[in-house]
Amino acid sequence: MSTALPEPQPKIGPNDILRFLLELFAFVSLGIWGFLAFPLPWPGVLVGLGAPALAILAWALVLSPKAVFRVDVFGQALVEIVIFTCAAIGWWMLGQPVVAIVFAVVAAVSGLIHGRRQLAD
Repeated sequence: MSTALPEPQPKIGPNDILRFLLELFAFVSLGIWGFLAFPLPWPGVLVGLGAPALAILAWALVLSPKAVFRVDVFGQALVEIVIFTCAAIGWWMLGQPVVAIVFAVVAAVSGLIHGRRQLAD
């Protein structure tokens, strides 16, 4: 009789929940930016659907728990910074500097906390 030990479940903390919400906000922000910053129907629809799709693809390939490409913590941080910066710039271009700055600051603080935790492990 084989007794397999269950895999330990990762501990999910408040910053992990915040990071998930930041990811979702960034993807939605890129879509909003694409639809509002470019003339409809083209290229607005293309950018409005393509920008979040590319960000989601990059996130899935590099940053997700089941990422296809294993990169070090600095490579992961670079991809995350690019996605979050693009979302903040999108809000800035839409004439919403307060949203852009608040999002950028919250994302940066959350990223620093996450990065320190990753480097400590």
